[in-house]
Amino acid sequence: MNFDDRFNGKTYGDFLFRPQKGIVDTRKSISLSCKLTDSLRLELPVVSSNMDSVTEAEMAKAVALEGGIGIVHRALPIERQAEMVRFVKRSHSAVIESPHRVPRGTTIGDAKAIARRHQITALLVEESAGSGTLAGLLTNRDIPRRSELDTELVDAFMTPFDRLHVSPPGVGEDEAEQLMFENRIERLPLVDDARQIRGLITLRDLLLFRHRPFSSKDTKGRLLVGAAIGVSGNYLERAAALMEAHADVIVIDIAHAHSEVMKKGVEAVRSRSEGVALICGNVGTYEGARFLADVGVDAIKVGVGPGRGCRTRLETAAGVPQLQAIREAWCAVGGDVPIVADGGIKNDKDIFLALICGASTVMLGSALSGTDESPGHLIEDPATHQKRKIYRGMTSPQAVLQSSYDQDAGSREAELETPAEGMQIQVPYKGSVVEVLHRVRGHMQSAVSYAGETSLEAAREKILKDPMKYLIPLSAASRHESFER
Repeated sequence: MNFDDRFNGKTYGDFLFRPQKGIVDTRKSISLSCKLTDSLRLELPVVSSNMDSVTEAEMAKAVALEGGIGIVHRALPIERQAEMVRFVKRSHSAVIESPHRVPRGTTIGDAKAIARRHQITALLVEESAGSGTLAGLLTNRDIPRRSELDTELVDAFMTPFDRLHVSPPGVGEDEAEQLMFENRIERLPLVDDARQIRGLITLRDLLLFRHRPFSSKDTKGRLLVGAAIGVSGNYLERAAALMEAHADVIVIDIAHAHSEVMKKGVEAVRSRSEGVALICGNVGTYEGARFLADVGVDAIKVGVGPGRGCRTRLETAAGVPQLQAIREAWCAVGGDVPIVADGGIKNDKDIFLALICGASTVMLGSALSGTDESPGHLIEDPATHQKRKIYRGMTSPQAVLQSSYDQDAGSREAELETPAEGMQIQVPYKGSVVEVLHRVRGHMQSAVSYAGETSLEAAREKILKDPMKYLIPLSAASRHESFER
């Protein structure tokens, strides 16, 4: 398929969408289900960016609960990044397959430390270390607060096995919920006939997923989460650790992915971790997208220089207007490989334009920064009392300096000698990211309604083959009328 040159030089501010006849009774019924990769689907087409001022564990968890997915950044020691992935996978689950446990004879002080470290409120107690035989359950309500009792053993405070309500593995969610309700308990250990621990169900998780049916979950009911790697230094070790932590997707993220460096990186990761879902980028051209498709990636990340924290276009003149880049990529791969549009989103309407011109999902950075769940501390202006947080591109001097500490000496020296193509800024504090995502969901459902369809998938199917049939190019006057407020 050839590129449609009517998109040359075009980006989000160049078009409005022509409204179609609405066919839904209520916009809340509109589905936003979309592909991230062929094997992974989201209920909200949002990926939180793998930037150190955007996505760590709390952001990844919050975005997944709202139907998207978060990509934990790589400016971290390997084990810390893997631990963040494990935290998200364990934070909410229909069944916790490997619940935290301690053996009989553990002190209350040690149990408290384990609970704090893993941010949990209960521990299963096994008969001896590594035995897997359930002896009891220790919850926050059982643990004495007085520090002078920290040397006491958990045995004296736990609920012993003969007083516990347990179920066999494979119990249904409805049955488990009914059992917990009838017995006024919040945790249901799963054990086999030999009292071997096979999992744990919590009432909190069952109720959460009931109230958030659109959350992003894997086949075991755990939240989806991804993580980023590069293609130099210890990246294969990092990929292996992330896969061991059960990351659902790996993002191989470099500035110029239309390169032999990327091809070698993909081949190396595939050779070590066959079957892993790979999103690779960034590219901005028809040829770049075709190159990644031929390499065999599972999704293509598109965007060279459109982001708020990026100075690549200013420093190198390299780049493609983002809507043109998305359309070039779609023309190169059609629907065969999903596209993640990365960067340049300033308003929610930009998300819809990206999706109907070729993207399957959008990656958001600055739009999600400045929230409670983004990393970093609040900065309050002493004069105006306005609150802000730091947002920075991953090639800013500050981000490069931080990430270089976890690289081998050669990579560190190369990174620090490379001139910066990113910058650090302060963004207004926005409150919880949940409110941002609720707004995005509502606006996307409204946009699909204006497109005259009942789902995002149907709108894309209708429009993708010829978006210009539905788009109105804007003059300077119509841009002013539309966007100046």
